[in-house]
Amino acid sequence: MHRLIAGYRQFRRTYYPENRDMFDQLAQRQAPKTMVICCCDSRIDPALIFNARPGEMFTLRNVANLVPPFSPDGSHHSTSAAIEFAVCALAVEHIVIMGHGRCGGVKALLGSYEGEFIGPWMRIAEPARAPALAKAGDADADELQRICELEVLRISLANLSQFSWVRQKVETGRLTLHACYFDIERGALSVLDPGSNEFVALD
Repeated sequence: MHRLIAGYRQFRRTYYPENRDMFDQLAQRQAPKTMVICCCDSRIDPALIFNARPGEMFTLRNVANLVPPFSPDGSHHSTSAAIEFAVCALAVEHIVIMGHGRCGGVKALLGSYEGEFIGPWMRIAEPARAPALAKAGDADADELQRICELEVLRISLANLSQFSWVRQKVETGRLTLHACYFDIERGALSVLDPGSNEFVALD
């Protein structure tokens, strides 16, 4: 906690006074054009990776950057609620699902670890296991995990398209969906090409 308090004090001394006008505007309203759905892994910071300022991105973080299937019922649906707010209330123009290397959630999906909450949550991505194993062949564990991480992104993107108000805005050109993958070791980003359904590294 001491480290966090020290960081806050540094924020108050430098960043806040230097950007007071921006914070005054943000206090009145938020108007992000982009929603980013990413993992809650501590090594991944979408604002840092995309060099974004406060207010530019509406960010949702959960284990393994998953989008569940569209299933309105009486259960708690935090991820679906955030997507609904971003699309219907904030009218974002882009949704980016960002996965990453060395994802603990995907490791759990490929292993035997269940837990009270992680196991059931990762079963959303269960359809990614078989394609990953088929593509991996004789690949080592690291490559198998990377392949599964990419498959999980495809699953989440497909699930996102099931939401009626998402699909409607995509069909009318008011919303575009994207998937990308961040390689931690290389600091490199790959983007899913809609035509080939393959991830292409950015220059």
